[in-house]
Amino acid sequence: MQHAEREITEPVALCVEKGLLNPEAIGFSRHPYIQSNLTGHFMRKKKWNYWCVYGEDLLFSAAISHLDYAAICFVYILDYETQRFYEKQVTIPIGRSVNMPEQVLDSIKFTNPSMTVQTIHIQGETHLSVTIPDFDNEVLHADLHILHPEQDESLNVVIPKSRDLFQFTAKHHTLPTSGFVKIGEKRYDFNRDHSFAVFDYARGIWPRKADWNWAMASQLVRGRRIGLNFGGTWTDGTGMTENAIFIDGAMTKIHEDVLFTYNRKNFMVPWKIRTKFSDSVELTFTPFFERVATTNGRLFRTEIHHLVGYFDGSVKVQDGSVLQIRKMLGCSKEYLAKW
Repeated sequence: MQHAEREITEPVALCVEKGLLNPEAIGFSRHPYIQSNLTGHFMRKKKWNYWCVYGEDLLFSAAISHLDYAAICFVYILDYETQRFYEKQVTIPIGRSVNMPEQVLDSIKFTNPSMTVQTIHIQGETHLSVTIPDFDNEVLHADLHILHPEQDESLNVVIPKSRDLFQFTAKHHTLPTSGFVKIGEKRYDFNRDHSFAVFDYARGIWPRKADWNWAMASQLVRGRRIGLNFGGTWTDGTGMTENAIFIDGAMTKIHEDVLFTYNRKNFMVPWKIRTKFSDSVELTFTPFFERVATTNGRLFRTEIHHLVGYFDGSVKVQDGSVLQIRKMLGCSKEYLAKW
């Protein structure tokens, strides 16, 4: 059964008066038309800008988030071969100095003596720079240039739970990336022909407790830029999905819920990711690394099981053809929040 998801083709505000969801914003678009003008709903507004960059040797990730009462920034790295992993997180109570922009690609900065993360978007390119004086007892400096090809489409979708519980997310996939990440004396270079970034922008009004799944990959597969994006749990029952495939920048929207089947006692057991009613998506995700991230604050508690691994299987494209996926590097995660 496919959902009748409405396509939005011109700019629209996410909220109307009193911060309620604008009915005209419900739907999906291929470009970031939605303005995230969140207001009111004290303690319930949740905002984040998350970057994940797949290099040839290194996975590099940086995120700036705001929970309405605290700003949180984290950076982590995973060396595929050695499986060296390290993560650093900084929390600023209240976080008034961290301004989360209303437009998807607007510039953003988090600055603190322990960590500086900044993105500047100009002329179709995002410059992501990160400096951390003490990252596993070494200095980390990242300088990445992320290209947004002019013809590329992105997944932009508003998930409506109710007029005062909703989420807008923008997923930008297969963004060619160049630059470097340097940790101490070790330097990782990123080549635009083989390194790709994924950008996850989110703005919403959330309940006190929430959980969701997200699976994604952006790689060069047989000479084509392929992106996979699947979401579950939070979207169930809303009539909207976060499911799409990208081939050389063109998006096939999947108007059907996707089921995540995995072992919560052992997340390293292979996952099954499949469309609920059809064979449009039939994937197995086999992890080789598990990142567990927890926060326990006075006002919030989160638990993330973030797996890095390989996708195998098939997905159906808009023209009816079948895209075979073989050992495609990507991530899948479970996120539990009380915030």
